Amino acid sequence: METLDFDAISDLQIFHDMSNKTMLKEGDTINHPYWPRNLSIPNYVANDRSMSEILVFLFSVSGILLLATWSLTGRKVSGSRLSGGRRLALCWFTVCGFIHGVIEGWFSLNYTIIPEDQSFLSQLWKEYSKGDSRYAIADNFTVSMETVTACLWGPFSIWIVVAFLYNHSYRFVLQLIVSLGQLYGAVLYFFTEHRDGYIHSEYGHPIYFWFYFVFMNILWIVIPFILIADSWCQLSACQSMFDKAALKGKSKRS
Repeated sequence: METLDFDAISDLQIFHDMSNKTMLKEGDTINHPYWPRNLSIPNYVANDRSMSEILVFLFSVSGILLLATWSLTGRKVSGSRLSGGRRLALCWFTVCGFIHGVIEGWFSLNYTIIPEDQSFLSQLWKEYSKGDSRYAIADNFTVSMETVTACLWGPFSIWIVVAFLYNHSYRFVLQLIVSLGQLYGAVLYFFTEHRDGYIHSEYGHPIYFWFYFVFMNILWIVIPFILIADSWCQLSACQSMFDKAALKGKSKRS
């Protein structure tokens, strides 16, 4: 006679209870714009800022940071000027420092109150949640990922800019670490939603799905991949030079 697995039953009950907390019961009124439409967000308060106001703020600040970094990196570093590609990479890391540290940092600190909060950054997250409602319900994965991103990749991104401006020897090591972390986080971000069947957005919507969810996140796959390859080449070249120098030293001693 088979025995009941009480631990498994207990786990299923916990999952069922958690699901009930995030799903509307039959007859309840939908009070939010998020998907799936039966999500329960009882404390949701609609934004009083328009989508255009929020996007203008985001891209204006990012643009100002890009221009400021491009100007700052135009000066000579250790007697020579940085290449155009290197300056663009530093512009990228400056914007990453802002997005990871400030915007994602806000989410990691305030995710419990964002649906009801009307501060500007909370409204930004409520707008973005139209493309991924996991942020509106404080999904465990998004909270964990954004907390790590804000605490590590935000400060490290700014550190990379400083390291290149002062020509520190570890600059490409930092670039490799941060880019790997960004790529890993972005892959997990897409893959977890793929496993869920893309239920947290209006699938195929030109703004909420393709622009918010896909385009604004795929940047953290494409650009980090390029920077990982760049770090690989730079560090491999350095190791090759070191190996040749060591071989010459051995030859002279012999």
